[in-house]
Amino acid sequence: MHHYLIKRTAYLILTLVIASMFTFVVVNATPGEPAEVLARHLYIGLEEVAPPELIAEVSERYDLNKPLLQQYLEWVGGILHGDLGHSILFNKPVDRLLMLHLPPTILLTAVAMSFATIAGLVLGIYSALHQNKISDHIIRVGTIFSVSMPGFWVAVMLILVFSIWLGLTPVSGYSGPQYIILPAIALGLHTMASIIRIMRTSMLETMDKPFVTFAKAKGLPMRRVICSHACKNAFLPVLTVIGMSFGALLAGSVVIETIFSWPGIGAMLMKAISARDLVLIESTIMVIVFMFLIVNFVIDLLYHVIDPRITYE
Repeated sequence: MHHYLIKRTAYLILTLVIASMFTFVVVNATPGEPAEVLARHLYIGLEEVAPPELIAEVSERYDLNKPLLQQYLEWVGGILHGDLGHSILFNKPVDRLLMLHLPPTILLTAVAMSFATIAGLVLGIYSALHQNKISDHIIRVGTIFSVSMPGFWVAVMLILVFSIWLGLTPVSGYSGPQYIILPAIALGLHTMASIIRIMRTSMLETMDKPFVTFAKAKGLPMRRVICSHACKNAFLPVLTVIGMSFGALLAGSVVIETIFSWPGIGAMLMKAISARDLVLIESTIMVIVFMFLIVNFVIDLLYHVIDPRITYE
């Protein structure tokens, strides 16, 4: 177990290093001069043309004229010392901005994942137990539809139906439980459909296993056979989907938060990208990558908890 933890920690650190390099290269390779975009955002307006003197002043003031390798090393060195940098656009430390905007994103992601997991497991098990019946076909068609529809279209349709036509929920905002219903559904619908499909397939395979047949032969109630024997073994593939979907939910929150005016890191990241606030973009992405890796690390450890036959040595 100790060897596994050391190896997984080493992989995590290596992944963070590679992700930092990739993020820095991609962000700086985006077309457009960062100093010019920042000058228009900070001083003269988006529709105006920044004069060369102002561009040079902004580049000098915010160290954008330094070699890229030096900028990368200074940024990584700051992270190693607990300093995520200073946002040019908001004129605040990045860690303070993350402390302000990260909790709403974590809340939205947690509610969306809970909705996707609970609904996905229930519908997946129900679909498997009613194989080839009308309810099974309806659920399968619904999952295909949910997987096919992009998240932003689902968000717009939810607003149109439940907020504008029916008036049941607010259109946007962040001041009460009712405001999180539509964003969580829009964000978690795709993941829910994936969990339904995986759980249905895994459940069908598990129900044909000898230990389930033996449990039935012993005369155990069907509810106990399903809950105590079949579901526990069928859940392992779903656990992998949950871990991989966490990163997709964080990435998808960028669009969903913008549509619903949710004050999370997604909306903040969109503003940073439009203004080419490089440090804020890079540090925010690295925080998202780190959260994704930690969640998957914990899920890897849960495999042994669910199935003690799985070992890490």
